[in-house]
Amino acid sequence: MPYILEILPQLLDGLKLTLLVFALTLVLSIPFGMLLAFLLRVPVVKWVVNGYVWIMRGTPLLVQLIIIFYALPMIGPTLPRFPAALLAFTLNYAAYFAEIFRGGIKAVPNGQLEAAKVLKLSKWQTIRYVQIPQVVKIVLPSVFNEVINLVKDSSLIYVVGLGDLLRAGKIAMSRDVSLVPIMTAALIYLILIGGLTIISKKIEQRFDYYK
Repeated sequence: MPYILEILPQLLDGLKLTLLVFALTLVLSIPFGMLLAFLLRVPVVKWVVNGYVWIMRGTPLLVQLIIIFYALPMIGPTLPRFPAALLAFTLNYAAYFAEIFRGGIKAVPNGQLEAAKVLKLSKWQTIRYVQIPQVVKIVLPSVFNEVINLVKDSSLIYVVGLGDLLRAGKIAMSRDVSLVPIMTAALIYLILIGGLTIISKKIEQRFDYYK
């Protein structure tokens, strides 16, 4: 126990960066993913968006991190570590959210869209007042699954040299020749995911008004 208290400040410092990547990725990727989902219904750009989604979902996030941080500077701008990691996470998760939202949009009955036309709602009003509220309710379980995956995937930022929770645990493990730091880091991840699971269930219950 004294040893855990000794290494805990290092792990919590790493946790701050993990949570920052997690929060900013959600703030950026969810709106971007929803925008992409609606763009998939626009004939002019849907092939471009489909290609983007296919590439981002078809290649590992780890590879995308390496390409953006290590390969991109060879042909373009050099990004600092944190912006590079955030860009990779946002582009990757936006593609997954786009697919989730696309399924939710398709699930909205056409009759409701026809009713919106009869009421002379504009396209924006139809999206805002008819589609989005129902899409959010439909996709919540899938979105929260991705949110939980994001917590675990955030550990990949170690490849660009950022000191997240997992890296802090690995450093302490190598320094002290002990598995306790990495096990403590794993416990922190479990607590985070457990808390998110509880929150997701509460939110899903609040959106059950359509039943």
